[in-house]
Amino acid sequence: MSEELSCFKAYDVRGRVPDQLNENIAYRIGRAYGQFLSPRKVVVGYDIRLSSQELCTALIKGLIDSNIDVVDIGLCGTEEIYFATSHLDFDGGIVVTASHNPKDYNGMKFVRENSKPISGDTGLKEIQLLAEQDQFSEPTSIGKVTSKDVKAAYIEHLLSYIDVTALQPLKIVCNAGNGAAGQIIDLIESHLPFDFFKVHHEADGNFPHGVPNPLLEENRESTIKAIIENEADIGIAWDGDFDRCFFFDEGGRFIDGYYIVGLLAQSFLSSYPGARVVHDPRLTWNTIEIANEKGGNAICCKTGHAFIKERMRKEDAIYGGEVSAHHYFRDFFYCDSGMLPWLLVVELMAKQNKCLSELVNKRMAAFPASGEINNTIDDPAALLELIEDKYSEGAESIDHIDGLSIAYSDWRFNLRTSNTEPLVRLNVESKADEPLMQAKTKELLDLIRS
Repeated sequence: MSEELSCFKAYDVRGRVPDQLNENIAYRIGRAYGQFLSPRKVVVGYDIRLSSQELCTALIKGLIDSNIDVVDIGLCGTEEIYFATSHLDFDGGIVVTASHNPKDYNGMKFVRENSKPISGDTGLKEIQLLAEQDQFSEPTSIGKVTSKDVKAAYIEHLLSYIDVTALQPLKIVCNAGNGAAGQIIDLIESHLPFDFFKVHHEADGNFPHGVPNPLLEENRESTIKAIIENEADIGIAWDGDFDRCFFFDEGGRFIDGYYIVGLLAQSFLSSYPGARVVHDPRLTWNTIEIANEKGGNAICCKTGHAFIKERMRKEDAIYGGEVSAHHYFRDFFYCDSGMLPWLLVVELMAKQNKCLSELVNKRMAAFPASGEINNTIDDPAALLELIEDKYSEGAESIDHIDGLSIAYSDWRFNLRTSNTEPLVRLNVESKADEPLMQAKTKELLDLIRS
């Protein structure tokens, strides 16, 4: 009789340790991954959480019992697994991480050859079923485990995206949130003309300063304080596995990911005229306008890393961005990176001789946005139907690429349900009209919460 494993989600594995995810389940996941993919060589690594190393050890045992050779790259960020899988030309990769989830959680993210994601539509459900059934044959041949350090090659790859000689000296506050980003900053700083002021820098799975998630306002204060005290030019913060990167300007103002998507789209389209960029449907107008101005093509895609990566491969898009601070790059195997965005932004600052506020102020004024507002709802589907009925009249466009998007001549909104929780997520933007955006946000929230 099979055991239901609640740790399997839409895109990855995530659950509380030890009741939802433990060494036994990790072993079974290793066996299931091996049985489903039949890979020859797989790279694995783990984040800084207290349970990560023991879960990774159990995962490796499951893989080698499936006669798979494993290369263990040790403590790493998620994108280092993406890099190592393609750099080493392996058949797959797995990282043990729960990103920004609470301290007692852990999880796993999976890729196959060429760092292609494995999610619900591309094999994760099959791996789940095999792990739940737990009917694996006794090992007849055991794979080998070796360790390898790929960090030097990874740093070299990161630096290849920018012209280091064009950079100007800057004072940068960097907040690793006691996650895995700190060790990468330590390795890359000798190559760059920057003074780094390091906040919560040491990797510590106890998360003494809270779970590393800069989207939580209470987690921003330490970065803002350090920027002001050190008169820094820019602040950067990461989540635990640093696949997301967050920006603060020289005044300590948090810059919404939406405007960073626009900046990076501008940067790539300046270098690659006519290229395609992919964006999510939550906030769109700024990205579309920048793409049009630069002669590029902005393509809207359903939210979620697996959808963005698939669409980027299909379109051969140079760049993809989500307002949630995930940024994807064609030359990074169509994967997301939390290190490339800030390198590209500081290069842009140098080339245009502008501070970050100067790069984004006009765009923020042109398309003021609410930021994502989460609401707990008993029946999200019924709510979306109600909202569509109420707001359809007079709309210039209505689409269901992801949830409900309705646009008028001077404002638009997106309302979508969470993949994992009974939540609806609201984003509102306008054309150069902050009061209108605020009024429509309040109007929609009053209706959602009534």
